[in-house]
Amino acid sequence: MSDSQPAPARPGGGIRERLIDGLAVFLLSAIAVLTAWCGFQSSKWGGEMSIAFSEASSARVQATDAASSARDARSADTALWTQWILATSQDDAALVGYIEARFSPELAVAFEAWDAEGRTAAGPFAMAEYVPPGTERAAELNARADQRFADALENNQRGDNYSILTVLFALVLFLTAMSQREMVRWGKFTLLGLSVVAAVVGIVILATFPIRI
Repeated sequence: MSDSQPAPARPGGGIRERLIDGLAVFLLSAIAVLTAWCGFQSSKWGGEMSIAFSEASSARVQATDAASSARDARSADTALWTQWILATSQDDAALVGYIEARFSPELAVAFEAWDAEGRTAAGPFAMAEYVPPGTERAAELNARADQRFADALENNQRGDNYSILTVLFALVLFLTAMSQREMVRWGKFTLLGLSVVAAVVGIVILATFPIRI
């Protein structure tokens, strides 16, 4: 046998190469699908973020309207209360009774509580019983606005998480594609091994993410 004759192929070399190529094709296909899924989820969570921000803004506007109604009611009650004080200071019982009959339901409840406690507080407006209409509604709407705003921020973070995972899967595609180039065998093994590790890490992380359909 002359020195120029090529060395015989090692047994199993062809099978190993085909397995490597098959694994690379599988990785490219699977990761391409997962990358598209991450993009879809990022878009969905971005939509959820926009909806939550919109609902938070709407609730805030409604809360402002309700708070304005409460302020108007308090102003009207305050004006009536001022007249009651003046009538009381003048010992005009008829006028006092006339004004008391025109107290709003909220002021009347607070006035009764204030009177029952011996009128020791600064006035019925200082009583916990005085709640002008719109106060509770404004508090509920503000709480909803705060919650939806927090939801929007969380949805934004979820979308960002999927986007970051897309970058990781893109790295897997890059490493897998590079492993198919003509190079020494250990280089192919190294690149393909790194891509497998990165793919497994990405899939594990993906399994922990919430899904929006």
